[in-house]
Amino acid sequence: MTMATPASASALEQSAVEKAWALLESLTDPEIPVVTLRELGILRDVRTAVAQDGTEQLEVVITPTYSGCPAMGQIEDDVSNLLQAHGLKGQVKTQLAPAWTTDWITPEAKEKLRAYGIAPPHSGADHDCQTPSGKLNGSGASSIIQFAARSTSNPGRHEQLAVPCPQCNSHNTTETSHFGSTACKALYRCLDCMEPFDYFKPY
Repeated sequence: MTMATPASASALEQSAVEKAWALLESLTDPEIPVVTLRELGILRDVRTAVAQDGTEQLEVVITPTYSGCPAMGQIEDDVSNLLQAHGLKGQVKTQLAPAWTTDWITPEAKEKLRAYGIAPPHSGADHDCQTPSGKLNGSGASSIIQFAARSTSNPGRHEQLAVPCPQCNSHNTTETSHFGSTACKALYRCLDCMEPFDYFKPY
């Protein structure tokens, strides 16, 4: 009987992690099926971890777009079922910190949202965030938080930005409800083509 060496065991673990990443790459969001969990920034990491029974298995880390997101249960089931269907043993861990931000949505996903009829969020603060590959998204290794007064004559920065209509690209739009089909979206109407649409609110 041949015992696995630490080096071969590491290679096997890395292979399983890479296989899981490849599978999860195509797993879409249950509420917005045109974008994947990775493109939305919900899928944060895939790594190995020791389970309660002492065995080593995969751990998939996901972060909700907001606290109480009703889709998280479905996302956990989708991830678990996908891994199990391909012979991978793993668990799903929901991680709340750092909190999800719309800056984690990839440019490709924003274009897919627009084509799907959802106005993508404006870029928020220049957050630093770490990608699964270990690289930083952002301008540096630290973040600076800036506070600004908000009043009727000086609304917040995001409220000052027009939300283009995803149908006709007109900037002549108005918010009709701060909450749209889900809590992370607002409901808008285009005053030119008169089409209502969701706007993915920036966080």
